[in-house]
Amino acid sequence: MIENVKVAVVGVGNNTSALVQGISFYRATGSLVGIHRPEIAGLGVGDIEFVAAFAISDAKVGEDLHEAIFLPPNNFPRLDAELPPSGVTVQRGLVDSTEIERVAHALKGAEVLLYSAPSGRPETAQAHAEAALRAGVAFVNTTSDAIAREPIWLKRFEDAGLPLLGDDLASQFGTSVVHHALLQLLQERGLTLISSYQVNLGGTEDFRNLAENSNTKKQSKLNALGSDKVQLAPLGYLSHLRSQKIAHLNIEAQGWGETEVSLDVRLKVLDPSGAAGVNIDLIRIAATALRSGRGGYPAEAASLLKSPPGTAI
Repeated sequence: MIENVKVAVVGVGNNTSALVQGISFYRATGSLVGIHRPEIAGLGVGDIEFVAAFAISDAKVGEDLHEAIFLPPNNFPRLDAELPPSGVTVQRGLVDSTEIERVAHALKGAEVLLYSAPSGRPETAQAHAEAALRAGVAFVNTTSDAIAREPIWLKRFEDAGLPLLGDDLASQFGTSVVHHALLQLLQERGLTLISSYQVNLGGTEDFRNLAENSNTKKQSKLNALGSDKVQLAPLGYLSHLRSQKIAHLNIEAQGWGETEVSLDVRLKVLDPSGAAGVNIDLIRIAATALRSGRGGYPAEAASLLKSPPGTAI
């Protein structure tokens, strides 16, 4: 029997709520709905055990993880899954580099650190990556802050024999994935792209933060799309959307005889679900690489990330 992956998570927001609830749901039901890879190297979606959690919210610090995921401003809905106390008390995360050793000590016993804090705080991301290095733990960066794209960080994890996965997850069925697929389809079918844009609206705290700190996210989205003819409107935060994301895509192209082709798409998803559907794979890829002694960036994670190593910062 394969041992459960022991995971620590930084950030107890909507994405963590969706992941924690979903793991319990799939473990209890055996459902395969919404699952991309039922197993990775023998690890199922229920073979995950949370051993530590970190947040900076005063309301969440000190609470059991299974209680903290439902505290405001989290607004991801409750799934049909029983969640008895987890036994994991949420600890205070890092806000700067002065307490790295404290967090590194708290990571002892974990195999993977899932960094799921808000984007736009590069110093905080780097401090947690340092803590993972000191603790001997694989690091998964789900944010658009550059860690895996930085050659110095990548080399340090390679030298330590620790996996480093990042940056910025590509949601299971999100705007960037859909947009990229449509642009690729145009190219495959011989059409010429004239212009394209996307507009993203959401109501989670992650969206609010990204609307205020959009620089790294914009570049990461452009990395995922791979075209200089795409324009991105500033992210829009609308609180009444709660954990829903609504995206509008437009593509203008030319076909045979330079005739016009125009496409408009509206996508509506629960944004945290899209994150959880990818995080469950990133965690298992990281654990598999760690257990097989492969340090650095595992190439099999590329399709799950917007900005893997080698893309622009």
